Amino acid sequence: MSEKNREVNRSARERLQQEREADKVRDKRRRTLVVSAAVAGVLGLVGVVGLVAANVGKDKGGAAGAAGPASAPSGGSGKDGLAITVGAKDAPSTLAVWEDFRCPACAQFENAYRSTIHQLEKAGALKVEYHLATLIDGNMGGSGSLRAANAAACAQDAGKFAPYHDVLYANQPAETDDAFAKNSHLLMLAGKVDGLESAPGFRGCVDDGTHDDWVNRSAEAFRTGGFSGTPTVRLNGEAVFPKKGSENITPGNLKKWVAEANKSGKTATATPSDGSVPASEPAPGTPGGTPPA
Repeated sequence: MSEKNREVNRSARERLQQEREADKVRDKRRRTLVVSAAVAGVLGLVGVVGLVAANVGKDKGGAAGAAGPASAPSGGSGKDGLAITVGAKDAPSTLAVWEDFRCPACAQFENAYRSTIHQLEKAGALKVEYHLATLIDGNMGGSGSLRAANAAACAQDAGKFAPYHDVLYANQPAETDDAFAKNSHLLMLAGKVDGLESAPGFRGCVDDGTHDDWVNRSAEAFRTGGFSGTPTVRLNGEAVFPKKGSENITPGNLKKWVAEANKSGKTATATPSDGSVPASEPAPGTPGGTPPA
């Protein structure tokens, strides 16, 4: 074999060897990429699974909060227990009141008619169903409507709703002052009601927002109930604020309207001196009375 042919064969072998080495390098790189991609895929899947698990946990918790039973205060009455009733359970007439503790017009109504309403309650002629809304929180911002309503529900647990309700309205801050958003302020006002501030569980109930979900459901019932504003006041289902038919509401007219509604002469059991329904006694519903919000 000539020297030229040997050189050609040697070059061919060298090229073949180089190609084999290159193939090995490519195969190694390809295997590395495959393994890396597989690892990345696994890690990505773990990350996705972790994220899904975290979100499922959050969604589950949120759903449970929304779908589970609201923590209604003791003796919650009416549809879904969204009302707090004050007065004798067998009173022949029912005054249903939808109100917001931050609402100035609600305070005007309560402060003007408080004594008349309590007289009718104590005489057994009337019971009042209170439905709590958070309209001002939505309109003005803040959380005073919610916080005050929760505190009032906590007072209901302690059998002190009526006097605490009255104290809140008698000490209502200006509409733009969200003082009721501070639990410390609500607890200070509780000191004006005999035995409330020190009642077992009351402070914790206020601080923990125990009845917040119940208040939110009550507020939602108000929003979806077709009401035009707060206060909305109905006597046995008929609007009486600011007027009943062509007659304006006055303390005298309110007494007259209740007397007319109670023509049968039936009287109910006298109520406690503070107008409250004891916490241990479930507050009554309203068969034949005002449909709750």
